[in-house]
Amino acid sequence: MSDQAAAVLLQCEGAVATLTLNRPEKLNPLDGDAIAALDARVGELEARVDIRVVRLTGAGKAFSAGGDLAGYISLYQAPDAFRDFLEAFHALLNRMEQSAKIYVAAVNGACVAGGLELLLTCDVALAGEGARIGDGHLNFGQLPGAGGSQRLPRAIGAMGAKFLMLSGELLDAASAQRIGLISRVFPDGELAAGSMALCQAMAKHSPVGLKGAKYLVNHGLEGDLQTGLRMELEFVHNYATTEPDAIEGLLAFKDKRPPEYDQD
Repeated sequence: MSDQAAAVLLQCEGAVATLTLNRPEKLNPLDGDAIAALDARVGELEARVDIRVVRLTGAGKAFSAGGDLAGYISLYQAPDAFRDFLEAFHALLNRMEQSAKIYVAAVNGACVAGGLELLLTCDVALAGEGARIGDGHLNFGQLPGAGGSQRLPRAIGAMGAKFLMLSGELLDAASAQRIGLISRVFPDGELAAGSMALCQAMAKHSPVGLKGAKYLVNHGLEGDLQTGLRMELEFVHNYATTEPDAIEGLLAFKDKRPPEYDQD
């Protein structure tokens, strides 16, 4: 196994793929090597029509504690290299956000700074009880540069986002769930199985429907309410009248059988 492949492990189970950040001795830092490894794995999965849901987690005691702070010292003194790093991180997260696949964060342990920015790109975020989640950049004189200042207020509102950014506090999983940053909390020993079960349940849905639901929410947030409502009406009208999966779901309900969706 190459060093890059070892940095982010890939395991597939049916229509669900699991990507595991695999540098536990450093709390899974999101440095240039990790971004490149994760991007390679995401590219591999994007080419697979059989994978519908991608679960992200971390090996050891952390999901990801963020960037390589020591490495930033030299990186900041090489402006072009630092820009390349930021561009690569942004491109990866945008690729995941715009993907037709569903990305699910299964947060074990620390999820801070860049780890939070990775979480915010996912469509669903789950956590173990022992997770600690926050921005944390200003604790070390830093600012979020991979979308955190933009995605966080869209997820939890401006006041909540500014509190997390300005205070540097880390929330426990229950608190993160209360403000809408986490969708469901599992006992730590049940996170792996519980998150996989939820991902497998999602993967049974229509692939076209999964893609459509993600598209409607993400693109609806780009404009005002009335623009979003009109976009929804047109999109759903087209989906219901042209996509076989829409009729198949209704026929399956009528016939009291599991639906047989088009897997392409």
